[in-house]
Amino acid sequence: MASYNRVMLMGNLTRDIDLRYLPSGMAVAEFAIAVNEKRKASDGQWVEDVSFFDITLFGRTAEVAGEYLSKGSPIFVEGRLKQDTWEKDGQKRSKVKVIGERMQMIGGRGNDSGGGRPAPARSSSGGGSQVESQRSNYVNSNTPSPNDSQPTGDGPGYDEPDIPF
Repeated sequence: MASYNRVMLMGNLTRDIDLRYLPSGMAVAEFAIAVNEKRKASDGQWVEDVSFFDITLFGRTAEVAGEYLSKGSPIFVEGRLKQDTWEKDGQKRSKVKVIGERMQMIGGRGNDSGGGRPAPARSSSGGGSQVESQRSNYVNSNTPSPNDSQPTGDGPGYDEPDIPF
């Protein structure tokens, strides 16, 4: 029988990222996220449940997370579940954690959603192309326009030098 192990989580970092390097030189980032869920209780009151998940990222993804994210930063992680087992004081213990394979930072520059470096200042020099104008609007706007979606080719923001990937 075939197996399938995939998890997708969106939440906020509960602590700063612990970024280390293996002897091979590969980066490893460990952190936890809190995922909130609102539901209506039987008495009609809204109740918020919080679940905490330990996440591990490897390679360049780990380095990017360590550089741009901090406690409170919103993040989307896709990966797989892995159960770690160990023995402590003669008792067998286990814990399920997430091995992140993809990570997406949520929120934009110049927005106070946590993490990230501040947006570069706008150029005061006159002129400039339409693409530069759109990029400036994107970087400094708190309300994205329909054209500010994820870049897919030659659009504004695709060649942004501060994007690490």
